[in-house]
Amino acid sequence: MEVQESTEPTDEPGAPRAEEPAKEDLETRQVVEFRLGEDYCAIDIGEVDSIVEIKKVTRIPRTPDSIDGVMDLRGETTAIIDPRTFLGVEGESPDADEQNVLVLDRPDDKQKIGIRVDEVREVATYTEDRIDTDDDLSNLDTQGISERVSRGIIRKSNGGEDDAADGDDLNLVVWVDIDAVIGQLK
Repeated sequence: MEVQESTEPTDEPGAPRAEEPAKEDLETRQVVEFRLGEDYCAIDIGEVDSIVEIKKVTRIPRTPDSIDGVMDLRGETTAIIDPRTFLGVEGESPDADEQNVLVLDRPDDKQKIGIRVDEVREVATYTEDRIDTDDDLSNLDTQGISERVSRGIIRKSNGGEDDAADGDDLNLVVWVDIDAVIGQLK
């Protein structure tokens, strides 16, 4: 006796509906989430080499305010960027000993680059249906991060899994285009 699988939607709880893709079928994106002022941001984890605490940063004369200077990181000179200045992030930044540096993994750079952030929140994985990458991001409700450096918005639920689907208790995380951020420095 042969058993045939039905492709018809079922009324069983947890069974995927025909018109909705199963969560397992959706592509995922893994990101490092961080805070800049009042904004929550994220960059792809593949673009981050490491996360380190701020050490002594040496200021370089005649560089823009957005470049804090350089620091020695495991024997390698690493340029430290403060995105708060050129992104217009308002508010006081925390003390340096409370901040972190996301050291970038960019093979085209001649030296390591690190981005100073107020707080690293977590490494998280999101399905593509949680990421809005519409071309018009001009209505971003952020304090300083604008559409010019954003790849999109990640809808992150505060509560259960179903919150994102019905729009309750959502945090918006700005998915930052790191190439656009570095491009702002030139």
